[in-house]
Amino acid sequence: MLPQSDACNPAFVQSERPLRGAEPVACERLGKAAIGGEEVALLERAERASKSAIILKHAPAMFTIDVVTLFPELFAPFVGLSVVGRAVERGVASVRYHHLLDELTDGERADDAPFGGGPGMVLRIEPIARILDAITRDAGAERRVIVVPSAGGARFVHADAARWGTLDRLIIVCGHYEGIDDRLGRLYEIEERSLGDFVLTGGEIPALAFMDATVRLLAGTLRPESLESESFAAGLLDYPSYTRPASFRGIDVPPVLLSGDHAKIAEWRREQSRLRTAARRRDLIEDGALRGEESP
Repeated sequence: MLPQSDACNPAFVQSERPLRGAEPVACERLGKAAIGGEEVALLERAERASKSAIILKHAPAMFTIDVVTLFPELFAPFVGLSVVGRAVERGVASVRYHHLLDELTDGERADDAPFGGGPGMVLRIEPIARILDAITRDAGAERRVIVVPSAGGARFVHADAARWGTLDRLIIVCGHYEGIDDRLGRLYEIEERSLGDFVLTGGEIPALAFMDATVRLLAGTLRPESLESESFAAGLLDYPSYTRPASFRGIDVPPVLLSGDHAKIAEWRREQSRLRTAARRRDLIEDGALRGEESP
């Protein structure tokens, strides 16, 4: 069997050398003979995801995401099946994977034991630096940010995604194991961000969250009206949503939503947004008060 592709979903095998950065990759589907119909359907879905996640090197795009990772195959299904894939198809964004293993010289490792001893392995600085140097050369004068998912970073918030979306390029460096050699932050201007007070095995899951939260805010990805009423868009949580049936197990949809009076519906939604924020996220109200915004 041919070796597995570095850039495609695990359900595929490579017939060419995997991409370096953003060059195309040719993938073949595994034979159907040894698998059942359900598995075939999953493979076909994954194939569509993998293909839509491959971005040509010179594809026109408003926004570029570079992901430095040991596991690029984790991203292909997500990119292909998410709002990020929609943005890619529309030419709003491009996604480029930079496999750390592709940047290793003969006999070089991607990780090594930490100086001073201790458990785990640390990602080495040299291959990461080679990738970042190449990215920054390619980016030229583009406005960019290098983001490192880290349990020690500031908590990732909506304002981060909104700010990153105003730039030209988002570069995400995914750590793994015990993290990345700390000299990364001394060599490059980086922003460390955390999803919360818990530990993940690697930076790939936070990277997916950063990508989705940022790309969905880019013009042309979603309809503007879809973004205006979302949680955090105005410093508040979103209002409750309901759909058919109008009554279920004794719980009815609020009558105002069935009234057809759009002015009253809008007023109800604003009030519910304020009440929900006051009940669940009082900190958002306090932050807004510090900025001089109206309190609910």
